[in-house]
Order: sequence, then structure tokens, then C-alpha cells
Amino acid sequence: MLENFLPFLNEFLSVLTITILAVISPGADFVVVIKNSLSSSRQSGIFTAIGISSATWIHTFYTLTGISLIISQSIYIFTFLKIIGSVYLIYLGISSIRNQQRLNIISFNKIGLSNWESFKSGFITNMLNFKATMFYLSVFTQIVNIETPVFIQIIYGLIISIICLIWFSIIAIFLNNEKVKLQFLKVQKPIEIILGFILIGFGLKMSLK
Repeated sequence: MLENFLPFLNEFLSVLTITILAVISPGADFVVVIKNSLSSSRQSGIFTAIGISSATWIHTFYTLTGISLIISQSIYIFTFLKIIGSVYLIYLGISSIRNQQRLNIISFNKIGLSNWESFKSGFITNMLNFKATMFYLSVFTQIVNIETPVFIQIIYGLIISIICLIWFSIIAIFLNNEKVKLQFLKVQKPIEIILGFILIGFGLKMSLK
């Protein structure tokens, strides 16, 4: 099994890196986890993270089936999608650098959310997030080779799902701590700038392939 995976190690590391960079960049998923965690409970935030992680499988499914169909119909359309994916990574990087907003994580009105309501809010937020769609398009057209076996691509989908679950669960757990919240606000902008330049670099690199 390991021998079958070794030829795709570089590709795997690229998927892993770009996923981590994209997931830790604040966005809609990040906000809903913080909101549910601080306004309801830490457990609510974790179930929100589970909802987000579950929704990633929907993106994986339609991306893999859709791209396979597109490739079978026209390589030109696929090439066009690759360009869009590359441009999106660059756009994501520029947006991260230019972002002047600060997330209001100091206080939220307390509300009661059930585990199901928390899960549902995370699932729906990720499902309807256009940026999530563009991210999957970027990964599976720019980074993943069209000759990569489907079962390997499904593993990539699993990796994305696990990273989302781990990261957003960490957010739900630690941002309930006042000291951690204040430290996060201090380093938020420098982190966004660094992530932005790395994403731009990925986008430029992929556009030249």
C-alpha cells in the first residue's frame, strides 16, 4: 500500500500544505465556529467543526465527478478551469494581505444551541461557501494530476476533511480562553500577511506548470 502511495508523495505534500494554509485563513467557517463556541459553548463549537468537516465530502464528490466529466468532454475546458484555480489562489493571497478587518471575538450574547443545530450551521455554512468550491477546484485542477488514481484523490479529500476538523476544533477549544483570544488578535494580521504571500506563491507556481 505504501509503495503505491510513494509516487504521489510530492503531490500529497502540496495538497497538505495548501489545505493547511487555506483552512487557517479566517473565513466564513472560521467565523461560524467562533460564534457558536463563544455564544453557546465549547461543545457547540466542536459540533460546528464536525459539520464543516462533513460538508467537505460533498465538495470532494462533486469536484471529482465533475472534473472527470469535463476531462472526458474537453481538455480545453479543463485547462480553463486550471487557470481559474490558479487565479483564485493568487486572489486568496492578495485578499489575505489586504484584509483590514478584525474579527470581533471579544464578546457574544449567550444563546443555547443543541449539538444538531451546531452541526447543521457548520455544515450549511461550508456547503454554501463559494470560496470552498473554488478551493476544491484549485486543488483538484492545479495540484492533483489528472492521472492520479481516484482512490488517492479520495485520500486527499479525507486529508482535507481531517484538517478542517482538527483546526476548527482547536479554535473552538482554545478561543474560549481570554488570554488566548487576546494573543490571537495580536498575531492575526502578521499571520494573514505571511499566509497571503505563500498562497500567491503557490498560485504563481501552479500557473507556470
